[in-house]
Amino acid sequence: MPRVRPWSRSSPPCRPTVATSPSRTSSSRASRSKRPDPQVSTEPAGEDRDAERPDVCYRHPDRPSYILCQRCGRTICPECQTQAPVGVICPECMREQRASAPRTKSAVLKRARSAAGRGAPVVTYTLIGITLAVFVLQLIPGLAVTDRLLYAGVYSIPGNFEPWRMLTSVFVHSTGLIFHVLLNMYTLWIFGQLLEGLLGRWRFLTLYLVSGLAGSVGVLWLGDPRTGVVGASGAIFGLMGAFLVIQRRLGGDATQLFVLLGINLVIGFVPGFNIAWQAHLGGLVGGAIVGLILVETRKRSQQALQVGLLVAFVVVLLVLSLRYFYFPIT
Repeated sequence: MPRVRPWSRSSPPCRPTVATSPSRTSSSRASRSKRPDPQVSTEPAGEDRDAERPDVCYRHPDRPSYILCQRCGRTICPECQTQAPVGVICPECMREQRASAPRTKSAVLKRARSAAGRGAPVVTYTLIGITLAVFVLQLIPGLAVTDRLLYAGVYSIPGNFEPWRMLTSVFVHSTGLIFHVLLNMYTLWIFGQLLEGLLGRWRFLTLYLVSGLAGSVGVLWLGDPRTGVVGASGAIFGLMGAFLVIQRRLGGDATQLFVLLGINLVIGFVPGFNIAWQAHLGGLVGGAIVGLILVETRKRSQQALQVGLLVAFVVVLLVLSLRYFYFPIT
């Protein structure tokens, strides 16, 4: 056996080489055995240890189960399970999912806002929807919707004063003839699309309601106070009157509209048709005045004047609605 020459203090020791053999040495195995395994967790004691057992529910240790949460992998009993698109999830994961889920809005609201963003005549569609809904309620026996909402001059007499009927009568129609509501809503759909896009939503709604009020004022001053009237014809005639004025002031051709207005006004005077021409005439005049105000004050710098004139006109109509306070029935 050859001798090994000892190291001298004057000569530095040689640097040992590292073997590149794929086999592990005993020292590497020893060093690896000292490192804690990250996958191995300490086992809790007592009830916590029972809750972490894979064969019992983590919330109810006394209930055996073999179903795992799809998200976190914890064992859950049937009471703690919530059905998911794939598998089931535990209450904690369900709570986290609800907290992180984006808030959604109803489909109706989404469609309404989408239509408003596209410039669709939302007010026109809303008025048509409300009118048709009221018409359906009129057909239900026992509700007496027509009697509660119609207008007659007697409802403007002191002691029997119900002024809201001057507007609610716009949304009720004759139940004996379905073409009454269908024809009015078709005309509203035609002129509503034109005027709402031209004037804007709030101005169009103001025009419609003020024209309906003017139609009721016409019934009050020109009609029999004992005869009740229903229908949106006064408001619709107001739309036609406003459109006629706007077309004329902007230089458009209004010949066809003149013909349409003439035919409808003449029909209102034909005996036996039972049509409230007073509402047609009042709505036509009121709508023409509102249209004139809107077209003459259409500049941005005239908005305050426009609002003031509209308010003044509404005040005039309200004063006229008090006819029997000044001129009582004798």
